[in-house]
Amino acid sequence: MAEPARPLDVAAVLFDLDGTLADTAGDLAGALNLVRRDRGLPPLPLAGLRAQASAGARGMLQAGLGIGPDDAAFGTLRDAFLAHYERCLADTTTLFDGVAGLLDALDARGLAWGIVTNKAARFTGPVVAALGLDARARSIVSGDTTPHAKPHPAPLHHAAADLGVASARCVYVGDDLRDIVAGNAAGMATLVARWGYMGNGEPHERWPATGGADSPVGLLDWLPGPSGTRRR
Repeated sequence: MAEPARPLDVAAVLFDLDGTLADTAGDLAGALNLVRRDRGLPPLPLAGLRAQASAGARGMLQAGLGIGPDDAAFGTLRDAFLAHYERCLADTTTLFDGVAGLLDALDARGLAWGIVTNKAARFTGPVVAALGLDARARSIVSGDTTPHAKPHPAPLHHAAADLGVASARCVYVGDDLRDIVAGNAAGMATLVARWGYMGNGEPHERWPATGGADSPVGLLDWLPGPSGTRRR
């Protein structure tokens, strides 16, 4: 049974990007279908690709071509995918419903927030700017910002340092088991964004998370209110 929501003793919230703050699946699927087109294959419907969007190029190539990192063709296909994605990365991408209100509420409560994604910086920057978050997020950490990407805790520690908040006073929110593993390894509370892609295959009830929410506004039940403790 899911643990009931309770206000956590945190001063900052860190978010995954794809599948948590932003619905990027359309543009990722579009890039995958361009790779398929280049190889004489018909496009695949978004519904069949959506669950793998959090895994980026690796997830899309596996879902759409049955190609994984151990395949000899993976590097070539990944480069082709990323070249297409770079040209369409903000065509259909939007914030999930309720995210804008959530971020406004965090600002009103005095909670710092940032973004930690495994996207390379050359993709993260334009996507975050297109979403209007580049001037609002107090930390933006990409997959190549530190020597290690998630599920390693280094990107989360980096973001906490940017915010000037101890890692133990942060909560990390994501829609993939990798996010929960990374947050736990960083000593953070972890919350599952159940409105996201949730595509890793393992039932989220088994993920070792502090809790979760079915909608962005539901996260507020886990966070201190305007008068909550915000020690650094």
